[in-house]
Amino acid sequence: MEQRLPAHVEVGGLIRAVEAAGGFATVIAKGERDAGTLMVLCCENGTKLRAYERMPQADGTRKWELSREQDPENPMEFTEYCERRKHQDSDLWIVELDIANGERFILEPGTIG
Repeated sequence: MEQRLPAHVEVGGLIRAVEAAGGFATVIAKGERDAGTLMVLCCENGTKLRAYERMPQADGTRKWELSREQDPENPMEFTEYCERRKHQDSDLWIVELDIANGERFILEPGTIG
């Protein structure tokens, strides 16, 4: 089983990394301080939202995977999805990263996450 940072530490690190790179990051929903799970929303200037969540793998690890993309024809569907996920998991943190290629903060080896 892989070691995990406490959720609040990981969230704080993500926010600082995005802001240091010239972007904006904010907590949309706070989950459980230490063992909470994370959903990361990536966007550019508030558009083209993508939601990433860690999904369990066969080897017991958890890998970031795209769980939802905003449909430009029905943007409220994305918001409703995030709300449903929050109601399903009260420990869930939702963090928005508003910066070009926000995925680099969670998907590249050696980065937070």
